[in-house]
Amino acid sequence: MKALVLTEYNNFELQDLDQPTPGPNEVLIRVQAVGICGSDVHGMDGSTGRRVPPIVMGHEASGIIAGIGSDVRDWAVGDRVTFDSTVYQLDDWYSRRGMYNLSDGREVVGVSTPLFRRNGAFAEFVTVPQHILYAIPEGVSFTQAALVEPVAVALHALSLTPLQVNESAVVVGAGMIGLFVIQALKLAGANPIIAIDLDDDRLDLAQKLGATHALRADAADVPEQVRALTHGRGADVAFEVVGIGATVQTAISCVRKGATITLVGNLSPKIEVPLQAIVTQQLRLQGSCAINGEYEAALSLIASGKINVEAILSAEAPLTAGADWFHRLYNKEKGLIKVVLKP
Repeated sequence: MKALVLTEYNNFELQDLDQPTPGPNEVLIRVQAVGICGSDVHGMDGSTGRRVPPIVMGHEASGIIAGIGSDVRDWAVGDRVTFDSTVYQLDDWYSRRGMYNLSDGREVVGVSTPLFRRNGAFAEFVTVPQHILYAIPEGVSFTQAALVEPVAVALHALSLTPLQVNESAVVVGAGMIGLFVIQALKLAGANPIIAIDLDDDRLDLAQKLGATHALRADAADVPEQVRALTHGRGADVAFEVVGIGATVQTAISCVRKGATITLVGNLSPKIEVPLQAIVTQQLRLQGSCAINGEYEAALSLIASGKINVEAILSAEAPLTAGADWFHRLYNKEKGLIKVVLKP
């Protein structure tokens, strides 16, 4: 089968690899669409430590079941499916307590670290365990289904965050996940919803998708602008969807005392935080890791049109052009948010 392989940092090759064989509890999927995730783009240069070559990346995908293992039940060849990005054990301590995203020994499709390597979906075929599969609803395309994973990431972040109807929210970072967080906040009844970013085009799109206000991150008075929009207090909650020190600081500076800041972005392994501000304002900083059961809700919201995934889709391209699109995204080509490859 054809596969796009990260052979060394910043270098891809389209290679012929052996078609994977599903294990007893796995299915073989003929990939129809796979999104290039920001974590893949940032991982290809080695900066995150989570894409150690050689690796076939790709964890946002959809396709058709082409083969099933001997112990697979309730799935059949020809079924249209998508799948969670997290591969976890069903009998893990965390999984049994409803936190499979934190399970010991968890792996992520299309990710390689010093601890594990699991080839992903930038290929004609991929195998995944049956318990992470989800059926694609009627009316949802393969491209739409390939974008379910980032929608579910946004929904998970929202599910962890205490928010009442008409409470205010700041979203720092109007990239793909940030734009889905904004749409989820609108559905949850947040008001105002304040988007903060450096890109004017993304800020315009944020407002089209539900943000009530859009602020340039490099303005000198961003916290003051947020307070002016929130009765002089600051936002009730904030979502940081970048993962660097400056944007985390922005999120902290824009909330009221006693607020919750949910950290979704994780580009930087370490950052500095204003400890005294966090303590004296009794702020709550929490991480949001991946997905924990939000796939069905994400699929339903896409099928109903309540979450718009096409708005962030920049291009669809064949797998053979994947390396070029990776580098265009890496170089932050203006106007690009999401690219979906078609093996």
